[in-house]
Amino acid sequence: MAASSQRRKSASKKKSASAKRRPNRTSGNPAKKPIVELGPVTARDWIGAARLRTLPLAVAPVLIGTGAARSTGPEFHWVIALACLAVSVFLQIGVNFTNDYSDGIRGADVHRVGPVRLTASGRVKPRTVLVTGLAFFALAAVAGLAIVIRTQQWWMLAVGAACILAAWFYTGGKRPYGYAGLGEVFVFTFFGLVATLGTTWVQIFDLPQQAWIGAVAAGLFACAVLLANNLRDIDQDRLVGKRTLTVLIGRRATQVLFTLFVLAPFALSTVIALLFPIAWIALLALLAGLPAILIVWTYRKPAELVIALALTSVTALLYAGALFWAFVG
Repeated sequence: MAASSQRRKSASKKKSASAKRRPNRTSGNPAKKPIVELGPVTARDWIGAARLRTLPLAVAPVLIGTGAARSTGPEFHWVIALACLAVSVFLQIGVNFTNDYSDGIRGADVHRVGPVRLTASGRVKPRTVLVTGLAFFALAAVAGLAIVIRTQQWWMLAVGAACILAAWFYTGGKRPYGYAGLGEVFVFTFFGLVATLGTTWVQIFDLPQQAWIGAVAAGLFACAVLLANNLRDIDQDRLVGKRTLTVLIGRRATQVLFTLFVLAPFALSTVIALLFPIAWIALLALLAGLPAILIVWTYRKPAELVIALALTSVTALLYAGALFWAFVG
């Protein structure tokens, strides 16, 4: 009897020691788990959550669209151009924060690599992150409304509303299309075609062929950045059921598609160069694009793809700057 009691006590002690060694397990939903002790949130954390690496994708279509508008005449509508830039940048930041919120409350960002996830880390209340994202959407809406009032293109209010709704439902709502392999469709449409052509239209009320070609190029770069991001997160996305295009087609096909998306804009620049010879200088952006492709094909750790993502964004910005120069030169 005494021996049996002693064995039970010994087993209880072992179980207790094992529990101490075992890491605490928490829910994937940060709204339901305690705040992790990572220190107070700093301005650097908020800046990281804004994902500044993606902002060149907001600047590039405005540069291309403004250059295309300027190529048709000597007048430069710099106030409208700046307002278009504000819309694009605020919308991009809003998308980044609402994605942080939506992915975080679903538990999809628990083991992410890259910038800090405010919601998933539990360091910021989900509602605070959501309100921040919505505030940037509101700023984009105000800048867009100013453009509409200035140009009297009232039908563009519907375009602006569509942009904000598409940004929210990318990862928000009950059936986010970003979880169904349609994220690239969103970024190509809104951060390529709509952003570039919209910028050109509100300045000259026309869409010359160089604007269309540049819009396709901007959209392809945006898709490439998203592919690099999703390739980095492919294993985590599979675990949580986030069916991005990368998850659906696999690593190798994603690497091939990324390469095509980065190189295709340079083929388009040779077409533009037939009308605007300075556009050949856009090929210099390959100095950033080719290393990004190399990393995507040779990476060993997901963290390396953060560099590829940043290089692709820089490629898009350099490319857009070259086209702007060619159009206004």
